[in-house]
Amino acid sequence: MSSQTPAQLGYRMPAEWAPHAATWLTWPRPEGISFPDKYDTVPPVYAELIRNLVPYEEVHINVWNAEKEEWVRGLLRKEKTPLERVFFHHFPAYEPWCRDHGPLFVTRTGGASVLASRAIVDWGYNAWGNKYPPFDLDDAIPQHIARYRNLPIFSPAIVMEGGSIEVNGQGTLLTTEGCLLNPNRNPQLNKPQIEQYLCDFLGVTNVIWLGEGIAGDDTDGHIDDMTRFVDANTIVTAVEPDRADANHEPLKDNLRRLRALGKFKIVELPMPRHIEYKGQRLPASYAKFYIANEVVLVPTYRDPNDARAIEVLQRCLPSRRVIGIDSMELIWGLGSFHCITQQEPA
Repeated sequence: MSSQTPAQLGYRMPAEWAPHAATWLTWPRPEGISFPDKYDTVPPVYAELIRNLVPYEEVHINVWNAEKEEWVRGLLRKEKTPLERVFFHHFPAYEPWCRDHGPLFVTRTGGASVLASRAIVDWGYNAWGNKYPPFDLDDAIPQHIARYRNLPIFSPAIVMEGGSIEVNGQGTLLTTEGCLLNPNRNPQLNKPQIEQYLCDFLGVTNVIWLGEGIAGDDTDGHIDDMTRFVDANTIVTAVEPDRADANHEPLKDNLRRLRALGKFKIVELPMPRHIEYKGQRLPASYAKFYIANEVVLVPTYRDPNDARAIEVLQRCLPSRRVIGIDSMELIWGLGSFHCITQQEPA
């Protein structure tokens, strides 16, 4: 691999709405820790997600082994999910959060023809600050996919999760201080040094920092729980009007920071009601939507605000069909559709 950075070679991370070649998933294991006591309710949610993706793009699934592949194939057939555009890879991982342990793809156009048009950035992964060991297999997923796709791979040798960053494809990146400055990630780096890594490896030129994350979020404040780009100049950000709710103040602070920028259109996205399971606050949010080719998949929570959130996102993304999918079982794992998906750009 070249001693030059991806940015120096002309690579940048495209926005999520740029055309996809595929969506990558990592299938959850019943032996995993993500869905204690509720695993059986989760695979049908994956089947519905895949059923809504395959008309528009390939779906590639990392599974533990051939036996697990056959089980998943059987479930998808039972759930009437077409398999023609579903591909399985025996790339084992302990947990299913492909947004965070999967590869980040970067692309380039023009310039030296000897360089690949796509490459993979393989950030280090430590299960959100060493919270859920072991994670060595999860950390290896980008390398497996790079070999499968025969793509060059860049390894920054620092910890970074896909859910902690959000790009508009035009040079701007959103992230949070709560996550990226947490000492459980890269204690040896300060804010300017982290920004330099983001610029060098993702090809961005402008980093916007928000503050803290939402209640129940075990990632220490992933941006995709709260604030997302929907086009190069428009940001949707979650708001909680209930002053008694733990999310009111951090989301209000993030809204204030975004408005102070004065350069983006800011659209407010509602939050679902406070959701608990077994006494634990769950990080339910409509911001965990996933933008795919021609569709947007939005988590819903059997809440009056489900329809409002879908309406807001449909107005923001008029060229795509916005589909709500029940995420009440998935959110028990503390994540939703954006957390389990990773887009591969065309």
